[in-house]
Amino acid sequence: MQVVLLERVEKLGQMGDVVKVKDGFARNFLLPRKKALRATKENMTRFEAQRAQLEARNLELKSEAEQVKAKFDGQTFIILRQAGETGHLYGSVNARDIAEVATAGGFSTNRNQVTLEHPIKTIGLHAVRVVLHPEVSSTISINVARSEEEAARQAAGEDLTRRTDEDEDEIEAAEFFESEELAAAAEGENAEGEAEAE
Repeated sequence: MQVVLLERVEKLGQMGDVVKVKDGFARNFLLPRKKALRATKENMTRFEAQRAQLEARNLELKSEAEQVKAKFDGQTFIILRQAGETGHLYGSVNARDIAEVATAGGFSTNRNQVTLEHPIKTIGLHAVRVVLHPEVSSTISINVARSEEEAARQAAGEDLTRRTDEDEDEIEAAEFFESEELAAAAEGENAEGEAEAE
């Protein structure tokens, strides 16, 4: 389906571009959210008539988003979750959770603005991109921890994830097998004890 974009759409095009997209993407995303119009003659003439207004409105929204970015960029938000000894969460932190904690922190955001490649499944500090405007995005830090105390320790730079199972196996193996020096010393003591007994 051919559509004309009413605003910049990431990985697709700028305002006014006529692009070919899959029918489902146009019907389910672009058209209902008023990000595009079908590229018919009537819609193209209507777009051209409203182009100046749309560009002015876009510039206004962009300047507002840049002001918000100046305050929002680099903010750190704490999310408390239960996690195992290795730091893996029982569940995950998704875009909705991040939007809720940012809104509680005084920045009005919704989950559609939060860009996550995949849900967060471990404790620690995670950089998350928030799209404030199609042309303006901000990066915030999400501190996922088990408690407020752990969050403070993580913010100070401490790594709270425990050893993995492989590391624990190596430690157990090292404890099970004595080093050669200890084995030699033990054999020497046994030999001295046997000599004294004779």
